[in-house]
Amino acid sequence: MKKSFLYVLLAALFLVSCKKEIEKISDTVNDTAASVSDTPEEAKKDTIKKDSVVQKESLPPAMQETGFYNAFVLPKDKKLRDSVYAAFSKKYSEKERYAILALNRLDSKNKWNADTLVVPAKIDTTLMEYSPFPMQIDVLSGVKKFVVFSYPIQAYGVYTNGSLVKWGPTSMGKKTAKTKTGLTFANWKKQLAISTVSSEWKLPYNFNIFNLDGIGWHQYDLPGYPASHSCLRLLLKDAKWLYDYADTWVLNPGGATTKAKGTAVLVYGDYKWGGKKPWRKLLDDPNANNISVEEMTKMIEPNIGKILKEQENRDKVVDSIRAAKAVLEQMPENPKTQTP
Repeated sequence: MKKSFLYVLLAALFLVSCKKEIEKISDTVNDTAASVSDTPEEAKKDTIKKDSVVQKESLPPAMQETGFYNAFVLPKDKKLRDSVYAAFSKKYSEKERYAILALNRLDSKNKWNADTLVVPAKIDTTLMEYSPFPMQIDVLSGVKKFVVFSYPIQAYGVYTNGSLVKWGPTSMGKKTAKTKTGLTFANWKKQLAISTVSSEWKLPYNFNIFNLDGIGWHQYDLPGYPASHSCLRLLLKDAKWLYDYADTWVLNPGGATTKAKGTAVLVYGDYKWGGKKPWRKLLDDPNANNISVEEMTKMIEPNIGKILKEQENRDKVVDSIRAAKAVLEQMPENPKTQTP
């Protein structure tokens, strides 16, 4: 009896233990099932959150809008820069990109020289809407052609009878080779000149303005800051335009002396070396680079007498040359002479 009772007791304990194990396993299975049933939604949320963060980091920086001008930030990482420029090229047409780079004193070759591009909210491919120069200067109303180069903002402007007809970017002399300033006149021009500094430097549409110093305007790299060896660098289209627009000097027979001067040119001011690039200030103030009528008039007035005098002299010289040519054209090619 005792043995039978002992066997029954052991069997009962075994059954209780098995039941607890089964319950434990069941609870584990249920918990796992519940966890599995919750995973899709929770995991989906976490996955989306993580993916969105990764995606955001891999995208190019967005345009930072500040108003009339926006900042197009260019990252240092090469892959990101390529992505940014791809987006830049997709967003803007070729003419619009040309205008944006011009505003930043850059050409297409040097487009990566800037870490931030100043971009107008509205693109005007003529650039006239963003002109830092006054649209009209009354003191120049009697001057047929006038070209001004501003060292402080690295830009040039062209006036016809006091009205602004064109403006654009330039890269003038670097700090160790500053461009000569003051009133001067256009001298001679050459469609393709070779630099006296290095024979490897080809200078398309070169127009000399300081003859003895060998300084003139021409096409060459625009890297976004003053970088030349004293000359006034221009974009190719601008150099060609000015080449056709400006008048050259007229030399006396033999070419030793000047009979008449060319188009009046004023180069003024100095660059703020080591400071913030002037066009970057447009992000805070769209009028930051503007030159007032009063400022321009103050610079021109002391020279207006000389400009008008040289213009009048040139008109007379040109008229006399035209008259002489007209007489020659009317003469027979083989004039007959009477026998004495």
